[in-house]
Amino acid sequence: MSNSIKNKDVFGELFLLESAKAENLYFGYAKDMPVIDYHNHLEPDVISANQNFRSPNAIWLDGDHYKWRAMRNFGIDEQFISGNASDQEKFRKWAEVVPYTLRNPLFHWTHLELKNPFSINEYLSPNNADAVYHQMNESLQTPGFLPQSIIENFKVEALCTTDDPADDLVHHKALKHSGFKTAVLPAFRPDAYINMINPEQYLSGIKKLEKVCGFSITSASDLLDALQGRINYFVEAGAKVADHGFEYFPDTTKWNHSLEKEFSEFLKGNLSTFSDPEALCGYMLKELCKMYAEKGWVQQFHVGATRNNNSEMFRKMGANAGYDAIGEPYYAQRLSVLLDELNTEGKLTKTIIYNLNPAFNEVLASLAGNFNEGGIKSKVQFGAAWWFLDQLDGMTKQMNTLSNIGLISTFVGMLTDSRSLLSFSRHDYFRRLLCNLFGSEIERGLLPDDEKWVGKIIQDICYHNTKNYFEI
Repeated sequence: MSNSIKNKDVFGELFLLESAKAENLYFGYAKDMPVIDYHNHLEPDVISANQNFRSPNAIWLDGDHYKWRAMRNFGIDEQFISGNASDQEKFRKWAEVVPYTLRNPLFHWTHLELKNPFSINEYLSPNNADAVYHQMNESLQTPGFLPQSIIENFKVEALCTTDDPADDLVHHKALKHSGFKTAVLPAFRPDAYINMINPEQYLSGIKKLEKVCGFSITSASDLLDALQGRINYFVEAGAKVADHGFEYFPDTTKWNHSLEKEFSEFLKGNLSTFSDPEALCGYMLKELCKMYAEKGWVQQFHVGATRNNNSEMFRKMGANAGYDAIGEPYYAQRLSVLLDELNTEGKLTKTIIYNLNPAFNEVLASLAGNFNEGGIKSKVQFGAAWWFLDQLDGMTKQMNTLSNIGLISTFVGMLTDSRSLLSFSRHDYFRRLLCNLFGSEIERGLLPDDEKWVGKIIQDICYHNTKNYFEI
C-alpha cells in the first residue's frame, strides 16, 4: 500500500495506551486477534461484486451521517454534503471541517481510517486535501483495495449484515460459494413489518413480502407465517442473528381478538388506518422472539433513539441522513415483561440489549442480569456502546457499567454498526481502550499483575466470547 504522504506520527503505536501494562496487553494479546463483526450495515452486493470504488467518497463520505452531521454543524452547504457537487468538491469541504472536529470522535476515526488501510500518516486539512484525495483514489483502483481485500486487511473472520426479510440473499449465497475466506452472514431485521409508522408504507412492505412468500397476507396469522418462512430461508443462508430497533419499546400485553379482526380488515384494504400500531408491534415481536429461540438465534434490541426529527429533511432525503438523536422514553419495564414472559415459556434465546441513552446504562445492565441461566455465559448481555455513545467516553462508561453490575469477562465486545468498510478500524480503537482500562488498574494495584491471566480475559472479550456466543 502507498506510503507517499508522510509527516507526523499521527496516533502512533502507543495511541490510547497510557501505561507499560496496557502496552503489553495490547501488543501481546489483543492486537492480532481476528475480528468478528456481528452487526453492521454493509452492503452484501458491494462485497460480492468486489469491484473498485469510484472514488474516496464512495467508501468514506457517501451516506456517512456522522460526517454529514459534523459538516452541517460547521455550516457547509447541503450541496457539498448530500447534494450534486462533485466528489472532489465534497472531499475538500470535509477536509475543511476535519481540523475543527477536535474532541469529536470523528477526529480519531478519520485519521485511523487514513492510516489503515491507506498508510496516510498526516492530519487532514485544506492544505493537503487534494493530495490525500488523489492518494486514496490511486490506492482504491488497485487490487489491494477491492472490498474483499479491505476486509481481509482488517483480519475479519466473519461479519453479519442487516437484511430485510424479503431480501433474496443472492449476494450472501454467492459469497458463500465464492471462496472468499470471510463468512458474510445475513441478519434478520423485520422492523418494517411489525412497526407501523406510515400505513401506506407499511402496506407497501407487506406487498413486497407477499411476492417472496407466494401467498396473500390478510391476517396477523398470515404475517407470522410469512415471517416464519423467511426465517427458515435466512437459516439456509447461514443467518444466526435477528435485530430490532425501537424508538420506544412496545407493550407486549395489549393484543386482543378485536385488534386482530381490525388488523385483518386493514390488510384487506377495508380500513385506511389501524388504531393500535404499538399493540401490533408488541404482539409480533413476542411471537418472533419465540421463533428465534427455536432456531437458536441471537436477538438484538437497539433501544433509546428518536429518529427523523427534522421532518422537512426527512421528506427530502428519507431516513438515515443524520437527523436522529438520543431519546428519552423509559422502556426498561416493558422490556423486562417481554424477557420474563419468554423465559417463563422456555422461549428466551440469547439476547443483546444496546442502549443509546446513557442515563439508562445501569438500569439495562442490571436488567440483563435477571435472565442468565441455562449454562450460557451472559445469555442476556448489556451490549457495546452504540451510535452516539460509540466513542472513547461512551465505550468507557459502558465497560465500567458492565464491570460493576455484570461480568465484563463474558462480554462479546465490539461491533461497527457501520455502512463503511473502513470502520473496522474501530475494533482496534476498542481494543486499545480495553487494554488501557485493564492495564491502568494493574498499575494501580486494583487487578492482579498477571499478564497471562488478564491477557486471556482480553482475548476472550476481543474474539473468543463472540465466536462462542454466536456459534460462528
